[in-house]
Amino acid sequence: MTHFAADLATTDPLVAQALTRERARQQEQIELIASENIVSRAVREVLGHEITNKTLEGYPGARFHGGGINVDIVETAAIDRAKALFHCDYANVQPHSGSQANLAVFFLLLKPGDRVLSLDLAAGGHLSHGLGANLSGRWFEAHHYGVDPRTEVIDYDALEAQALALRPKLLIAGGSAYPRRLDFVRLGQIARAAGAWLHVDMAHIAGLVAGGAHPSPFPHADIVTATTTKTLRGPRGGLILTNNPDWMKRLQSAVFPGVQGSIHTQVIAAKAVCLAEAQRPAFRTYAAQVVANARVLADTLAARGLRIVTGGTDSHLVLVDVGSRGLLGRQAEAVLEAANITANKNPIPRDRPRPPDWVGLRLGTGAATTRGLREAETAQLAGLIADLLDAEAQGRAESTIPYARDAVSALCRAFSAG
Repeated sequence: MTHFAADLATTDPLVAQALTRERARQQEQIELIASENIVSRAVREVLGHEITNKTLEGYPGARFHGGGINVDIVETAAIDRAKALFHCDYANVQPHSGSQANLAVFFLLLKPGDRVLSLDLAAGGHLSHGLGANLSGRWFEAHHYGVDPRTEVIDYDALEAQALALRPKLLIAGGSAYPRRLDFVRLGQIARAAGAWLHVDMAHIAGLVAGGAHPSPFPHADIVTATTTKTLRGPRGGLILTNNPDWMKRLQSAVFPGVQGSIHTQVIAAKAVCLAEAQRPAFRTYAAQVVANARVLADTLAARGLRIVTGGTDSHLVLVDVGSRGLLGRQAEAVLEAANITANKNPIPRDRPRPPDWVGLRLGTGAATTRGLREAETAQLAGLIADLLDAEAQGRAESTIPYARDAVSALCRAFSAG
């Protein structure tokens, strides 16, 4: 019985101590990494539930193992909630991640060597959309569209010309660092004109779509993938959504056994919880505040002379060209972290190819907004970021970090991380 009775601190002190420190880190730092958020107590409770012990393959009512009655209830709830939240006819809640969801779409619609057209990584795309180092770029003929060199936003006329010339089988929209609204109406028109399916990866903006702060890709997209983390404030995992009745049964087998085996039962249960949370009126208020905070963040940094890629934002994401201060992204990331502000280096349009040489800094307001920060606190935080970047550029960061760290600590005390 020792196996069941011993707590984590007794069983594995190293892991227990690391988790204790991680809890403290999250409380004591302001999280501005755009792909992160803070889940609710209910989601955390589900992730540690005994349902994690249950192994299942297949789908509700058609499992390959017995004993799945309660998981069937949970997964069915997650499916129904996803369909209601995103106003679609089909939802698969089993993908272990957004990248796995994207791979399942490729498995469904493409054969090795088929042509794909997606947003370039430096313009804000994602590695699972055909980057050469990723399976999606090795097995398929991937081409990429960029952004207008002057405005740094998608030039839909140029994209249409490229799509008509290439005739890809799949046109992919969305990514990990594109801060502007996507024109799903135009993207759908371009896909149809080029004879392509339109796949929208809304991993970053799923919560904004759910909360009415960003247009929905439906009915213009043929298929949509998303993650339940980021702006949706749920566990780590993916979703696949569509209205195409011809794909529904095939999508089941594209996920399992196509690209995955058994399901993560505890994560599916946590997805059900977060999808229910996102249907509440308070979530719409949250989504609107995320965008409002991001605009204040961008405007305040711009007022301090920092160049904001695309000149602003329509989402949770702000992309800063720290090269305008003579800095590299990794330098900016390091000086912010020294003051307990967490962000990440990122490529910007026309950036250098090597990650250590990137001059972009990606910021996101999802987690800070969950803590309760509003416009005034976001403007204060932006001022601290500008102070730190200026100090780093001028070689006086050591004298600025303590003051900034104290200000961040005051914000963290006033706005708990849970």
